[in-house]
Amino acid sequence: MFDLSEKVALITGATGAIGKAIAKALHSRGAIVALSGTKAENLEILAREFAERVFSFACNLGSPVAIEELVANVNASCGKIDILVNNAGITRDNLMVRMSDQDWADVLSVNLEAPFRLMKLVAKGMMKERWGRIINVSSIVGAIGNPGQSNYAASKAGLFGLTKSVAAELAKRNITVNCIAPGFIASPMSDKIPETQKSILESKIPMGRIGQPEEVASAVCFLASKEASYVTGHVLHVNGGLAMI
Repeated sequence: MFDLSEKVALITGATGAIGKAIAKALHSRGAIVALSGTKAENLEILAREFAERVFSFACNLGSPVAIEELVANVNASCGKIDILVNNAGITRDNLMVRMSDQDWADVLSVNLEAPFRLMKLVAKGMMKERWGRIINVSSIVGAIGNPGQSNYAASKAGLFGLTKSVAAELAKRNITVNCIAPGFIASPMSDKIPETQKSILESKIPMGRIGQPEEVASAVCFLASKEASYVTGHVLHVNGGLAMI
């Protein structure tokens, strides 16, 4: 089940907690993984955890030129891109009335514009192959909002609409486009939250705990597989019941 042998998967934000878990999960199911992130040294460290079928590509997703080069380099090294996981994201938190134009623009550029550009570029090859999987990693914040994150919430909500529109456009070419919206997931950032605050948050989650990156990765593996061939334009919430949407 979920056999991805000989499929090439490009994962952005691959060195983060969720990105690493996604890369390892796809690789464990036979995929060739193309890891992308902002820092080459971090990518090299991660790539060494894979014995084979791994490539790494540093890229500034805020640059349209760099995005074009990324896709071209992955195609040159791997021959194709079957699976695109738009996982990269940044935050520039502040209250709306204090948020700078630059912080707004930076978050929208990386979190929403970059996925659009990547989808547009990889779709061309997928259309020729008449097979493809595009998976956008959004957030529960895109569905319910969060004070101090108007830019982040807007970008992640935008992924919902982008996903559904592109899914309708590409469905006839056997290309599925779906979205995953994680809730509160364990990461180095969440580890820094004081235990008292973490306990309060966990009490609001019906399952009584925060999620693990591997649980998001499992959802990605399903959506990337042939078993999910009739699922497209869907937003899959992975949040332990924190928001039942």
